[in-house]
Amino acid sequence: MSISEQDAVAALTPARRTVVPSRDRIRESGREAPGAVCHALSARITGPVRPGIRDELAGRFSERAAELVAAGPAADLFPGAATLWPQAVPCRSDSSDAARWRTRELARPLVAHRDPAVRGVLLTYADGVADLVVVAHRAALGASALRRFAGEVLGRTPAPDTAAVTPDTASAAPDAAAQAARLADCGFDDRPDWGLGRPHGPDTPETRTLPLPAGHPAGDTESWTAALGLVLARYEGLTRPLVPALVTDTADPRAVEGIALIPVEAGPAHTLGTVDKSLRAALAAGPVWYTDALRRELVAAGRDGEAFPAVGIVAVGHGPARVSGTEAYLPFQRAPFPVTVSVTRDTGGGLLLRCDHTPRLLHADVADRLLGHVSRVHRALVESPDTPLADVALMDEDELAGTAELGRPAGPPWFEPERIDVAVAAIAESRPDAVAVSFESTRLSYRELDGRADRLAHALRGLGVADGDRVGVCLERSAELVVTLLAVLKAGATYVPMDPAYPQERLAYTTADAELATVVTDRADFPGGDGVRVIGTAELAALAPGTCDGPPSSATGPHDPAYVIYTSGSTGRPKGVVIPHVNVLSLMAATLEDFALGSDDVWTLFHSSAFDFSVWEIWGCLLTGGRLVVVPYWVSRSSEEFHRLLVQERVSVLSQTPSAFAHLMDVERDGAEPAPVRLVVFGGEGLEPRMLLPWFDRHPESACRVVNMYGITETTVHVTAQTVTRVEALTGSKSVGHALPGWWVRVADPEGRPLPVGVAGEIYVGGAGVAAHYLNKPDLDEQRFLTDPRTGERMYRSGDKGRLLPDGRLEHLGRLDSQVKLRGFRIELDEIRAVLMDDPQVGAAAVVLNRTDPDDPATAQLDAYVVLEGDDTAGVRQRAARYLPEYMVPSTVTPLDRMPLTPNGKLDAHKLPRPAPAPVSAPAPAAAPAPVSGAEPAVPQDEFTSTLLEVWQEVLGVPVGPDDNFFDLGGNSLLAMRVGAALRRRGAATVPMRDLYMSPTIRQLAAGRA
Repeated sequence: MSISEQDAVAALTPARRTVVPSRDRIRESGREAPGAVCHALSARITGPVRPGIRDELAGRFSERAAELVAAGPAADLFPGAATLWPQAVPCRSDSSDAARWRTRELARPLVAHRDPAVRGVLLTYADGVADLVVVAHRAALGASALRRFAGEVLGRTPAPDTAAVTPDTASAAPDAAAQAARLADCGFDDRPDWGLGRPHGPDTPETRTLPLPAGHPAGDTESWTAALGLVLARYEGLTRPLVPALVTDTADPRAVEGIALIPVEAGPAHTLGTVDKSLRAALAAGPVWYTDALRRELVAAGRDGEAFPAVGIVAVGHGPARVSGTEAYLPFQRAPFPVTVSVTRDTGGGLLLRCDHTPRLLHADVADRLLGHVSRVHRALVESPDTPLADVALMDEDELAGTAELGRPAGPPWFEPERIDVAVAAIAESRPDAVAVSFESTRLSYRELDGRADRLAHALRGLGVADGDRVGVCLERSAELVVTLLAVLKAGATYVPMDPAYPQERLAYTTADAELATVVTDRADFPGGDGVRVIGTAELAALAPGTCDGPPSSATGPHDPAYVIYTSGSTGRPKGVVIPHVNVLSLMAATLEDFALGSDDVWTLFHSSAFDFSVWEIWGCLLTGGRLVVVPYWVSRSSEEFHRLLVQERVSVLSQTPSAFAHLMDVERDGAEPAPVRLVVFGGEGLEPRMLLPWFDRHPESACRVVNMYGITETTVHVTAQTVTRVEALTGSKSVGHALPGWWVRVADPEGRPLPVGVAGEIYVGGAGVAAHYLNKPDLDEQRFLTDPRTGERMYRSGDKGRLLPDGRLEHLGRLDSQVKLRGFRIELDEIRAVLMDDPQVGAAAVVLNRTDPDDPATAQLDAYVVLEGDDTAGVRQRAARYLPEYMVPSTVTPLDRMPLTPNGKLDAHKLPRPAPAPVSAPAPAAAPAPVSGAEPAVPQDEFTSTLLEVWQEVLGVPVGPDDNFFDLGGNSLLAMRVGAALRRRGAATVPMRDLYMSPTIRQLAAGRA
């Protein structure tokens, strides 16, 4: 990983510099693995090689080596005199044995403080041909100096006037401690995220090479470093990365070489030429040398690993004339960087790009692509320096097309486009007596479901509902909810689901924004407003005809809207997503065969109709002829009761968020019989697959298939599918699988340019599931619903971060913006912040998603921070609860004098303090006086109360008093389930979930049991 822009600026800001002699760098280089600081050269001598010539070469070798080392900055660090060792090789020079012998000598390193600075071996073959092999410590001879030295020994390069050479005895380098202060926070990493390496793979070195075409410009160290830096900038989303490179201290060809951290200006305002010029200017001003002392300072400051950017370059392809026609140059015997890109020449003199790495760091295909991208950018930099960076393409047309195809599987199976209600009617006609929906004691056959929906559709028409109208549905989960949704579709209208648990202000906003004229709800205080007809289910049923011959006639078709679901919005208001009928039919066509969905399946409706997971649950079941078990609200809040329902109803297809599923697994872990499900579909939030290992112990993969699906409301619930096996669970795979047939995915940079395989960027989704638009938000439509310039197809810009894998699967890596997922709900933190800022007491606000236990998703909560006039944080939270659904209300509100900011004026979330805990009541005295009339009774000191106090404190992780509200202390539905599990394990009496919600303090619960 390269260094970020801000840290690069800090690292290269002019500062006080102290003189650090080159001898110190030489001494420190000995601490490295020897091969990392040695390079080698072999030059061919065509025979015959007579003994006299051999002695002449040996004398010249010793003489020139002694002069070089003596003139150097640290002669005392290289003991002994350099000697040319003769070695007779009993084979011909063109044999494979000779090549192996030569390769072995090239790869044998020097060790500082033990070996001379230069070692020479003269390999003489049986056919009279010889190879001079020279191995040198880089601190004594750089790449140019090594070639010159070999030429001098062979008498092919005139020896320079040594007296005229001024050795570099005091290179200017910054003080190590000062550099550590600037670089300690630089995101150093020795494993590039884009490398797709295998963390537990072999650590053996691998080399990939790319021969460059004859017309490719040789360039120099600066141009190749610029090219690599521009590629890394695109890979890692940086505008000023630092690239470590092996460079020479001065223009003197004999000067020692070291690692410099070179800035590459990759901002959008630059051209290739200005990048090159700025890089050369930075080097001319004095390189930032990376020394072993600096490394120790960085490690001491808390940086682990290699403590320098992972990818560096050794550019030697521009070197001087070759010493001989047959020459081999080894730029290093061990790669100096975790991923080392080098530019050298092959045996024929052609330019060769090389990448040294290990499988733990880079996938071989990624290494090949890296070399191709560096080559393409370098050629453009040298030949077209006026090209703006925005116009520089990493990938050629073939790679662009190949990457696009990776994210686009086969097209969807053919199906007849029709409205959802028409498709359900066809199912009802084919199996009228099969049970379609069950809820508690209610059972509706397909005939009954379809007939009741027909009659309600006529009632809606009688109320004035016309084709294309939007009808609000605000009902608890029940059989009546399913009938009503189907009736709205049969009336030719679009349903707008709302959760009855939402606060009035949110319901009122949705009603007004969707321009609803009719809302079906049993909530007595629904805020309809002027011009809105609010009607209950019983009243609507009373208006329905006793019999009818099918649904009312309608001109709407499969491409008209079926529903509008509101999601959290960054402006402080939710936004409606308009989904046509055909999108839902496409989803079922894409999954029907793969998931083997059919009439024998039993599904659950576990989620709120205002959450788009319900679209998959309701219509996925009814469009495939299955039976839909509607889960009562309080049953969905109790993992024990829900598990009991799964067993009783023999549920086979279960859709869950990972957070809710974790508690279902706890029930089985505590001894309950295995649930009979054959297919578990995860969605709504990221999955940590390791959590599934206990599930696989009880549910073999051959009996129950587990599928992790990535999806977005704007792309019709699901986009990709990944079957999760024990292998994925053990490796912690982040893959969400291939795109569904008919859908496609792409990963692009902030400018919308496609990114190569392995490089993380923003996920774009196209194909059959893309929504029609946002309701009444044309400006937002232009930002999020785009046209693919290559194909002309519509696509959705998700705001999610991900990357494509070489096999076409997608990895989901979280969000790029302030949106988060909490218990399956998509939440814009800016919407909560906007509500807080509307409070007259609040001058500034910030909201973050935290986990009290980083490894436990059930402890996730929203924490708000406010700059407040006064100290009424409870009032701030209560007001927010009037406008936000329960899952969006911050668990804590912490007052601050001012918000911590970065130097750029943005919120510095890392400097926010720990959330302030909710006020804790004082414990009840051991012997309280008798309460006066009307006062709260003392908490009974019985086993139930003491156990509950202990369990609450264990689950919530904070002190608990008898009058503390469970939810004000940070409790949520998942932690409430955990309370039940903890009580169950203790053998104590459990608390029904309904009781906990209605009586959220221990005093109230104890009083209810009295």
